[in-house]
Amino acid sequence: MKIASWNVNSLKVRLPQLLQWLVDARPDIVALQETKLEDVKFPAAELAAAGYHTVFSGQKTYNGVAILARAELGDFADVVTDIPGLDDPQRRILAASVGGLRIVDLYVVNGKAVGDEKYAYKLHWLERVRAFLEAEIARHPKLVVLGDFNIAPDDRDVHDPAAWGEDILCSPPERAALKAITDLGLHDSFRLFQSEGGHFSWWDYRQAAFRRNMGLRIDLILLGEALKSAASAAAIDREPRRWERPSDHTPVTLELDT
Repeated sequence: MKIASWNVNSLKVRLPQLLQWLVDARPDIVALQETKLEDVKFPAAELAAAGYHTVFSGQKTYNGVAILARAELGDFADVVTDIPGLDDPQRRILAASVGGLRIVDLYVVNGKAVGDEKYAYKLHWLERVRAFLEAEIARHPKLVVLGDFNIAPDDRDVHDPAAWGEDILCSPPERAALKAITDLGLHDSFRLFQSEGGHFSWWDYRQAAFRRNMGLRIDLILLGEALKSAASAAAIDREPRRWERPSDHTPVTLELDT
């Protein structure tokens, strides 16, 4: 089974790229972030024609999450779009069971800048998500948590750690909040196969950042202990970032022998 996560940065703009990538990469389950579409405008029919059924939670202009799964995996079950203790109108969380797995798709708050009120909210948001995931992993050992985390886990995931320092996406409190989540028994699947730095999933549109590989690895696929032994490969697919009008993120993938 091949699982992927991709912040598409507007599904309306990136739908042709997504459809092409589905043909090329043939993932079984895909989590999307920043769809930026109200639910009534979600392209469910186009994705169904491509062989995927969908569940989604969106809003106009900002945020938005979706999960795609090959039709043969069956219907989605136990769908969650809001979690206890987090009164947030922004559409950033989507959980569903499909294909024998529990999938939790997250578009983590950016936080704007260290010390900003949005930064404080990011840390609060992560605390509530951790509590939710603690309950989820108790109910669903075959748990996959994936998405745009807006946190580079450590300096290996930053093109220039000295330049970024303790700024937003790299600050110690953000990294500690992410570690509190992984300490629940979740594993960063990419690091099961690759220990070296220099591998990124996001590059700014400015300063020829992609060409110069000036990026961050902030798109993660975390898997529960029960799935660790089933992981057979993990990768960052840089090809879609080379396409015309690309997202600033590129897909990350995990393969499971299930």
